[in-house]
Amino acid sequence: MLSTIARSVVLTLAIAAGTAVGSPIRVRTPYAVKESHPVPTKWSRVGPAPADHLINLSIGLKSSQFDELERHLYEVSNPSHHRYGQHLTQDEVNELVKPTDDALDLVHGWLIDNGVTSGQLQYSPAKDWIMVTLPVDEVERLLDTEYSVYGTKEGSYLVRTPEWSLPRHLHDHIDVIQPTNSFFRPTPLHSNVMPYKGTTDMATVAAMTQLSTSTDLTVAQACNVTAVTPTCLRTLYRTINYTPQMPGQNRVALNDFLGETNNRSDVHIFLEMFRKGAAAASSEFIFEVVNDGSTQQTPDNATQLAAGTDLEGNLDAETIIGITYPTPLTCFTTGGSPPFKPDLLTPTNTNEPYLAWANFVLSMTANNLPQTISTSYGDDEQTVPPSYATKVCSGFAQLGARGVTLLFASGDNGVGVEGDCFSNDGKNTSMFVPSFPASCPYVTTVGATKDINPEVTAYDASNGFSSGGGFSNYFARPSYQNPIVPSYIASLGGEYNGLYNKAGRGYPDIAAQGYRFLTIWNGTIAVLDGTSAATPTAASVISLVNDALIAAGKPTLGFLNPMLYSLLYESFNDITSGSSIGCGTSGFPAKTGWDAATGFGTPDFIKIKNAALNAQT
Repeated sequence: MLSTIARSVVLTLAIAAGTAVGSPIRVRTPYAVKESHPVPTKWSRVGPAPADHLINLSIGLKSSQFDELERHLYEVSNPSHHRYGQHLTQDEVNELVKPTDDALDLVHGWLIDNGVTSGQLQYSPAKDWIMVTLPVDEVERLLDTEYSVYGTKEGSYLVRTPEWSLPRHLHDHIDVIQPTNSFFRPTPLHSNVMPYKGTTDMATVAAMTQLSTSTDLTVAQACNVTAVTPTCLRTLYRTINYTPQMPGQNRVALNDFLGETNNRSDVHIFLEMFRKGAAAASSEFIFEVVNDGSTQQTPDNATQLAAGTDLEGNLDAETIIGITYPTPLTCFTTGGSPPFKPDLLTPTNTNEPYLAWANFVLSMTANNLPQTISTSYGDDEQTVPPSYATKVCSGFAQLGARGVTLLFASGDNGVGVEGDCFSNDGKNTSMFVPSFPASCPYVTTVGATKDINPEVTAYDASNGFSSGGGFSNYFARPSYQNPIVPSYIASLGGEYNGLYNKAGRGYPDIAAQGYRFLTIWNGTIAVLDGTSAATPTAASVISLVNDALIAAGKPTLGFLNPMLYSLLYESFNDITSGSSIGCGTSGFPAKTGWDAATGFGTPDFIKIKNAALNAQT
C-alpha cells in the first residue's frame, strides 16, 4: 500500500502528465455543497422541474489574475495616473481573466466523467465561462441537486434550485454556476404613469411639438415638467448646440431584456414630433440579437399590450436618439423570456439573460463595441447569490478596462418597497433593500430628478415611483468613494442605523431627469416615470462627451467613477432637495455634495466636456 507521501507524488505526476498532453485531469473527490441561497419571499415552489426541461448551464471559472485586471482598470480610469486613458485590448483583458490550464483540465475531466462531450461545450473568449445545454435530470446529477419550478403571484415562473454541490477538488476553481439559485429577473425600471386613454393634455403635447426645432430657448421655455421632451433635456443639460462630430467612430447602446424591443414605427412618430431632423434614425438603429431576443416590429398582441411590452424599449431608444442624433445606436435585445409555464408540455427558456448579454458584449471586437451602454433594468440585490453578483460585476470591470462606460438605473422604489424591507436569509431582519447591478462598483449608477429651477429628487405619489438609492450588502465601498461617502454617512447622525451597510458601495453616482417623459407607444402618447428614463438621458450626455474626446484625438471616458469622484463631480448640478423615499421612511436625503438619493447630481454637458478634454492634456 502506498504511503500518504507516495500517493501525493503519484497524483502530482498524474496531474503534470495530464497537463502536458492537454488531456483532462481525471480527479475524483466526494461532492460537497458549493453554495446555498435562500429563495426570495416573492417566489414559492410550484412543483418538481420537468426532467427534459433544457437548461443553458453557464459555468464560471475563477479568473487567474482578476486583481491585476482591477489594478489596470483603476490606473487607466484615474485622471491623475500616467496611464489614464490607455485602455486595454480585448486580448489583454482575456489574458488577465482566463482560468489556469489546471482549472480547465479539472473541470473538463469532471464534465467528461458525467457524460458531457467536448463537442457540447462552448466558451467565452477568455474561457472563464463554459456553456453547455443539458436537460434538468442531467444537470441534477452533475450538481448533486434537485431543481423545482418556482412561481410568483404575478405569473412568472423559473426553474431553479436553492443549493448545489461540486466535487471538493473543484471548489477553488469554479466561482459560480447558473442558472441554479439566482432568482434575478432584470425588470424594467419604469413606472407607467398613464398610457394615453384620452386624459393626456394634448394641448401641452402640441406645444412641446412646436418647440422641437428651437435651439435658443431658455430652460423655462423649453421645459414643461409634466411633459418632458428631448428639447427640454438638451436645453437643460446644455447639449442642444453641440453637433456630434464623430458618428460612426462614437457609438451608443441600450439594453432590452425579457421580450422588450424597440419599435421603429413608434420611434419614427416620436422623432417626427419631438426631434424632426432625426426621424431617419428610426430605420437606422442596429439590433444585436442575443439568445433569441425580440426584434418584433409587428403590432403588439392583446397580451403584450396589457403587459406594456416595449414601453421600456421605446422610451430608451426615443430618449437616446432624441439627444445624441446622429450618433449610431445599437440595441442589444437579449432573450430569456417568455417565462417557464409549468402547465405547458414544451419547456420554455428560464435562463439567465444577464450572463448571455455580458458574454456576448465581451466577445465583441473594438470596431463594433459601443463606448457607452445604457441599462434600465435591475432587481433586488438579495435575489442573487453573492457569487453570481460578483462574477457578473467582474464582467463589467472587464468592459470598463476596455474603455466602455456602463450606466445602470438605480431603481424605482427608493430604499425599498414598503412591506418588503427585510432580509431574505430566514431571519426577516428589517433592512433597506439595495438593487443590483446598481450596487456593482464598476458601473455608474443613475438616479432620477424632477422639476427645474431647482431640480429635486424624483418622487411621484400617484404611482409610488421614488428614485432608488442606498448601500450594497455585497460589495464593499470602493476606494474612489472613500474621500466622499463617509462624510455623508456621518451627516445622517445615526439615522437608519442598522438598516443599511455603512461600509458598502453607495449609489447612485449621478442623476438625471426621470419624471413624466413623453413617449410614443403603440402609436399613441404615453407618459412615463423612472430611473429608466434618467439612465438613457445621462448615457446620452456621456456619449456626446465621448464624441468630443474622439474628435480631439483623445481616448473615451471608459469607467467613469474614478474620474467622477476625483474631478468631474464639480461639473454636475448638485441636488439638495428630496429623498429616496421607501420602506415606510423618507429614505436617504439629498444634501450638498454626494448623497444616496441623487449622487453628485445632474450633468452639465459643457462643463463635463471641458473638464474631460483638459484632463487629457
